[in-house]
Amino acid sequence: MSTGSSAREEMLHRIRTALRDVPGREQPQDVVVKRDYLRSETVPREEVLDRFVERVTEYKVTVRRIEEDWLPEAIATACTARSVRRLVIPRDLPGHWLPAGVERLQDDSTLTYEQLDTSDGVLTGCALGIAQTGTIVLDGGAHQGRRVITLLPDYHLCVVYENQIVNLVPEAIARLGDAVLRHRRPITFISGPSATSDIELIRVEGVHGPRTLDVLVVRIPLSRTS
Repeated sequence: MSTGSSAREEMLHRIRTALRDVPGREQPQDVVVKRDYLRSETVPREEVLDRFVERVTEYKVTVRRIEEDWLPEAIATACTARSVRRLVIPRDLPGHWLPAGVERLQDDSTLTYEQLDTSDGVLTGCALGIAQTGTIVLDGGAHQGRRVITLLPDYHLCVVYENQIVNLVPEAIARLGDAVLRHRRPITFISGPSATSDIELIRVEGVHGPRTLDVLVVRIPLSRTS
């Protein structure tokens, strides 16, 4: 028996063992799953935003809160600080975001893995931010591009608008329903830079995603929120 077949049989054996006390005719819909977890809570908006920034920062992420008019300057400053000279961007990224003096690698689905891997970083927007966990969510929508462009570059600069930040995880899942069920897009949850630990618990960063993550939280003018 091959190693692959042996592993498969072992996995199936464990599944059968775990299910041995389940009646043979029982179907998933026959079992009522309690979903009484907290779905929403009344929290002042500024407290939600502060919580998001605090939680994201705990992941060793550089977070700046800025006015929308300052966004181009903040992006340029971040690129200069990280010595970014070749920047991957989604093809629908707003033109005024782009810093001068940086080579732009616009992703139109033709950039190779080598081009992505040897770039200095990637600039994107996002779908959501979750204050509860300090998580940024990408769903392949506007200003995000293909999933791969945020996995191979070593640096990710992400723009999060305040109105994209929700308080709790269930709120985020509810908002992602259309992207998953209708558009069938992959969802990426980012909680800090990519990192893992080996068998000796030695932390290694940049294994399956960017080693460095910077976040710009953008305040929308009152004239656009009223």
